[in-house]
Amino acid sequence: MLAWIWNKFIRANNGVDMKALVFTAEQEMTYRDEPDPEVGQGDSLVKVQSVGICGSDMHAYLGHDERRVPPLILGHEAVGTVMEGSSPGSRVVLNPLITCMQCDYCLSGRQNLCAERDLIGMYRPGAFAEMIAIPERNLIEVPEGMDPDKAALTEPGATAIHAVNLAERSVSRPISETKSLVIGAGSVGLLTALALKDKGVQTEISETNLLRRQTVMEHTNCSVFDPIDSPPDREAYDLVFDAVGNARTRSTAVDCVRSGGIVVHIGLMDNEGQLDTRRMTLQEITFIGCYTYSPVDLRVTLEKLHSGALGSLDWISPRPLDTGAEAFKQIFEGQCAAPKVVLQV
Repeated sequence: MLAWIWNKFIRANNGVDMKALVFTAEQEMTYRDEPDPEVGQGDSLVKVQSVGICGSDMHAYLGHDERRVPPLILGHEAVGTVMEGSSPGSRVVLNPLITCMQCDYCLSGRQNLCAERDLIGMYRPGAFAEMIAIPERNLIEVPEGMDPDKAALTEPGATAIHAVNLAERSVSRPISETKSLVIGAGSVGLLTALALKDKGVQTEISETNLLRRQTVMEHTNCSVFDPIDSPPDREAYDLVFDAVGNARTRSTAVDCVRSGGIVVHIGLMDNEGQLDTRRMTLQEITFIGCYTYSPVDLRVTLEKLHSGALGSLDWISPRPLDTGAEAFKQIFEGQCAAPKVVLQV
């Protein structure tokens, strides 16, 4: 901590800014100097250790998210150490959703639906940087000795667990008696499958990317197949989780679910196409939209990641922050085998 104070003094007196990976234009990420964060009242200053690249970061990179306007520091799946605030020295996971904490949704534990919600890396600077300022109430302490790269899976993992929880509330019998399909083996899809397996659910994953299928087969006990060569059977699953979210996967999800079954829509790739609402009505198919998580979901997920309930997690690809631009390029071109790239700061 004394070293941090001294370095801060030196930086301030020499005009040195922090390093950050900045979204500067469509398909352009630039590693450069950025001003140190402004720490407001009630905020903590966190030195970032590990931060994951999310699908929403890729949407911004491709120019598909009008909310994320360059130049902007992206990144919200982060772990770090508190340098300024009420708990200096604590290792923490960041809850990236910043909400009003006063509306009915916030007061009932559904902060993800707050009309005033904000997200780091969207309208405010994110965590692809050496440091970030964030409200202290958005910090969750990391268990002693936990690998920060694995702790960085808390945010996508909480999205997965939130999806499974939503399905479990609506299923007509114990979820362990169901058969599930997860569409997409990115980190959210894979973590959804691992969360289902943790509950004893028979689960399959469909994934079009060969490299990613190989990674899943090598590093997990999940069943994965190519839906192009082997399309999933119609009306074969009680639960279908769409972790991609495009017109084709939505149509596949509705085709594959059984009468009385449940489709949980997680991915947000596009808003195209049409659903077979006639079939959904006549066969009482439940369609559930799933957006992010609650603070409790985050805490539960962190505990599960640490305990090993979601597997070894050795399918992560850690890389230095200054190589982030190349990581974005590889993900876009389908040349990244890992379901999750974690940038180390």
